[in-house]
Amino acid sequence: MIDRNSMRRGVLAAMLCATAAAALQGCVAVATGGVVVGAMAASDRRTLGAQTEDKGIELKGESRISKLVGDAGHVNVSSYNRKALLTGEVKDEAMKAAVEREIGMVEGVQSVVNDVEIAGASSFASRSNDALITGKVKASFVDAKDLFANSFKVTTERGVVYLMGRVTEREAKRAAAIAAGVSGVRKVIKVFEYITEEELTRMSTAK
Repeated sequence: MIDRNSMRRGVLAAMLCATAAAALQGCVAVATGGVVVGAMAASDRRTLGAQTEDKGIELKGESRISKLVGDAGHVNVSSYNRKALLTGEVKDEAMKAAVEREIGMVEGVQSVVNDVEIAGASSFASRSNDALITGKVKASFVDAKDLFANSFKVTTERGVVYLMGRVTEREAKRAAAIAAGVSGVRKVIKVFEYITEEELTRMSTAK
């Protein structure tokens, strides 16, 4: 059985080390080390196949969209359980629609949430601040006694925090409240896949 406090400490250390660089460059950070990897695998509610596909969706999606958008915008792709979330900025509605079509054609994508803004590309300073906010939200989840931090995927764009994951209504409300209380957060948007308390109990028992 995995000790929950040890899991929190391990996950927090990995998050704080990896968040800034990964968020700024749109990379997928992979924590190494037996304790951290074991804890993260135990609390991630996706299948291993879905986790692998999500990484592929993010990498392929950002590569394809970067070629499409070029210097005319900045788009991030976050995927959880094959649901792709698009955030960032593009120059017009036509490009926003084109970006959504492009990600929809990536193998494995089952649904798309397009929250791209029509605006100029964000500055490096803005993205750095977003990375900091993401790290603080993740750390707050780790500190919470009633949440499994690795059950949530956190993305921040222009101070808006997007929360993804397979969670119960109770967990969703709790996580949103925690994120809203973090300094610098302007708004919290829930992009969850909901499960019942009974499903959560079965998942916990299975592990």
